[in-house]
Amino acid sequence: MNLTVKVALAGFVASIGFGPVSSFAQDTSCTCTTPYQGAASSIGSIGRANGDVMVSQAAGYGSAKAGNALDFGSRIVVGAKGSASVNVGGCNLDVPANSSLDISRVENNICLKVVGSEQTAAAISSEHTGQIPPGDNNRSNTPLFIFGGMAGAAGILAATQDDGKGGGGVSP
Repeated sequence: MNLTVKVALAGFVASIGFGPVSSFAQDTSCTCTTPYQGAASSIGSIGRANGDVMVSQAAGYGSAKAGNALDFGSRIVVGAKGSASVNVGGCNLDVPANSSLDISRVENNICLKVVGSEQTAAAISSEHTGQIPPGDNNRSNTPLFIFGGMAGAAGILAATQDDGKGGGGVSP
């Protein structure tokens, strides 16, 4: 079989297999956004930290304290017996027990996203883990389409494969 046809079919199969990946993109909705003012030593700080509160640092997680500097990529994790507040630009947020706060940059803004215990459970739903949820009301045919596309492409490759006998092919 012609190398060009093989490459085209391989590209088609790859596009079918990798196409649905974008459906697993993370939600980027922010709890609070504030304009990024430019390079500074930090973009905010922890206002208060009571009880079980950890903050990500360059060397990993450590106990959070009022006044700890925050930057892009910082994460605050609050345990069952804790609470915290942060001050970043124009955002002054409370982080309740059993939740976390992520700080990221979205275009020219600072994005603060609080994920609480109810959002954490939703974020780790069957949709994200690939498990089949109970009941038939939430079925997806995506795996069926991927398998069907791959089987179809394999059939095309098998049908167009040159057997090497030279009986009936077009000579160059």
